[in-house]
Amino acid sequence: MELHVSPLVSPRTAHPWLRQVNLAYVPGALTPLLGEFMTQLLHAFQQQGHTLLPEPQDAADLLLTTASFGEPLNWRHALLLTGRARYRLSRTPTIFTFVHASPRQFHDLLDHFTKALARQVPDPKDYDFPGLNPTAYHTLHEQGRRGGAILALVRLLQSQTKSIRVVLVIGDERPLEAYTFDLVGAHPRSDASHAAFFEDLVLRIVTAVSTHEITSHQVQSDPIPLDVWQSLSTPPAMRQAGRQLGERNFFTEMVRIDNLVAVPAVQNAVASQYSEGCFATWDPQLNALIATITGSARPVDKDKLTDDELSVITGVRPDGQGAIVRHVQGKRNDPPSSEAVELMEMDSRLPTIRLGDEWSFASRVPVARSKLHGHRGMRAFDPRRVEHVYLDAPYYHYPVSCSTEAQAKAILAAFSRSQALANPDDPRQVVFTVLPGHGLVIVEKWVAGKEPFQVIWEYMDQGSIQIDNLIPQGPLAFVPDDSGLMRLQTL
Repeated sequence: MELHVSPLVSPRTAHPWLRQVNLAYVPGALTPLLGEFMTQLLHAFQQQGHTLLPEPQDAADLLLTTASFGEPLNWRHALLLTGRARYRLSRTPTIFTFVHASPRQFHDLLDHFTKALARQVPDPKDYDFPGLNPTAYHTLHEQGRRGGAILALVRLLQSQTKSIRVVLVIGDERPLEAYTFDLVGAHPRSDASHAAFFEDLVLRIVTAVSTHEITSHQVQSDPIPLDVWQSLSTPPAMRQAGRQLGERNFFTEMVRIDNLVAVPAVQNAVASQYSEGCFATWDPQLNALIATITGSARPVDKDKLTDDELSVITGVRPDGQGAIVRHVQGKRNDPPSSEAVELMEMDSRLPTIRLGDEWSFASRVPVARSKLHGHRGMRAFDPRRVEHVYLDAPYYHYPVSCSTEAQAKAILAAFSRSQALANPDDPRQVVFTVLPGHGLVIVEKWVAGKEPFQVIWEYMDQGSIQIDNLIPQGPLAFVPDDSGLMRLQTL
């Protein structure tokens, strides 16, 4: 029985931590529909108590701009890349770019990508769009194969507008719908037939502005001696887990911006690449998590990890703004994945257990042994062996993005409600939650005789967890089917 109200019956509610924001509007290319749309959107912001500034200034939390559909914007005109210098700002506010497409333009492009993605081997001619590098076809095809034609479209518009957060408004004479895109490729839909259409868009945008990254990691002063590190069983187990998950195609290729577009100033605004997901397992000897490093530091191939792609997390900073990490003498020590805080903090509301005689070491450890965060979906699971835990309801209506304190709080609250983790004797050895528009987090318990993540990959092989390429973009539920599995139902 669920310990809280399922999003299946929960009303649409906003996050309680949203704040009032200051915003400025810098219009770019406009159509008549988009011009009127922006007027109404700005009015909706003011109606909800937000402050519209006459021009970008340091007080601005948010900048809104516009761009043309299907036409590349010169990077020198992109607010994300040059707005800070142009308006002499001390920091770069959150930036949203609005683009208008007719229903025919939208569906023709989706149909084009659907046909192109049907090819096992990509044809570069299918991905020859204005403003893209010749190598872009590979990334667009790979992303589309993972997330469908809509994800290929997302990457195309992000590349052409030189913007990460893009709102695509669909309509002829009036808006019919709008899609809100972000870094990981989220594309939740807002229905313009609803009276609260503009309010819904404002809440989506303010949700993004009200969060912040928690990647200010702190390094402990006592590094781990290299001989101690080399004696541990967890680093080779992490490398094996990477190979095993790679064989099952859990992680997709890293997205590299320079494969998509030529943007000389990108390193000043966003990372040149990002990896899709991370994983970590508990090391009893160090009393710490061994986790993959951040993909924004340098390219990471999770199928072929080395010790230099692993980091050690010993805690979370008291202010919650990052993890506490321990370096290892004699090896490269890049920071951990941006999800380091969520991977570590979820243990704070879960029990610890003492490992029995069947283990080679006696130690008290967190009940969650290994944790896997990926940009994938869950099609179905076996409830006899696996538990699903819901997030708080607002996260299904107004998703948050990676590396933020909001996502860490969502995951912490969800797993704190797990019955399988609260009761170590519960026979369900795997627990997961779905992050709408983002992916999922899977946790495994300690099972004697199994290597880290082995329970997870064996459950994949046995069909007890069925990973899917497509990620739900909003409310969802898992309902029983005739075979006894719980199957995803999007709402």
